[in-house]
Amino acid sequence: MNGSQKLRPRQSRVGFLWAAVVTCAWMSLAASATSAQLAPNQTNGFGNGRLVTFTYLQNFDCVDEPTLDLDHNGIMAQSDPNEMQTPICQVITEPSADPSGRDLEHTAHLYVLVPMFGTDTNPADAMPCPNGGRPGELCGTALGTVLINLFGHVPEAWRTTPSIATQCPDPNNPVPGTCTMHASSVDLSVLLAGMPGIPSPPTGPVFLPTPNHSHVVDNSRVNAKPIWWQVRPVLILDPADWPAPDGSSGITSSEAMDAAEEAGRAVEVGSNFFLFFSSKASSSRSGRGRQGMEGMDGMEGM
Repeated sequence: MNGSQKLRPRQSRVGFLWAAVVTCAWMSLAASATSAQLAPNQTNGFGNGRLVTFTYLQNFDCVDEPTLDLDHNGIMAQSDPNEMQTPICQVITEPSADPSGRDLEHTAHLYVLVPMFGTDTNPADAMPCPNGGRPGELCGTALGTVLINLFGHVPEAWRTTPSIATQCPDPNNPVPGTCTMHASSVDLSVLLAGMPGIPSPPTGPVFLPTPNHSHVVDNSRVNAKPIWWQVRPVLILDPADWPAPDGSSGITSSEAMDAAEEAGRAVEVGSNFFLFFSSKASSSRSGRGRQGMEGMDGMEGM
């Protein structure tokens, strides 16, 4: 208000101020709702006890190297052109470098939380293969039957409609087994080798739909420029560790994940699976963020 304007009567001013407060509150809620919306090439993750947004800028890559044999046919990739015709995203197997050629020891980690717990014993509840899947891929009831034989239940990871909230599938495309810029199938032949009905050593890939999952990154990577990240699956065995959508409980930091692993409630493995994205931490923190770590939030992943 400038000096030439007259004050309104008190009642009018109170009404004006109340209207202004309501308007500001509405605008704040609208802005919050807008900021919570994900673009088609985004997913959420967790890091340092808060929600993180990932923005994917390239497709995934599942690295195969000349002396690897990802299809287990006894022929090294360098002499097996057929092995190059389809991506084989294999859990446990790790290459020596990421897609940029950078030594794997210096590649950022994306911890993919996979809910292996559950109580569902109906094989028909297992997810179908997106778009029909690959030849021989385990899907639907056949997948459910195998999972029940192996684990005694259909893990939440492969239920068509899980009872927990996950960050993949993402809200923009809630199709079981899919996530933006991800592969829609994974090879568990090495992970499952030696379990009932699974040969050891493997004699071929065991493709399953990409499981329902959520994500965690290291504290120093919650704000990172676009880089390659190695997918490191973390099998979550205790439902109490599963993160709430807002990050208010469960594993929402690498420290909490490490603690669960040390207690035997989670198992971490490697993979040859890589994703390319930037990460940005939300401005608000859940009550579970570690004190004294805020200074690390502005560091870019290098």
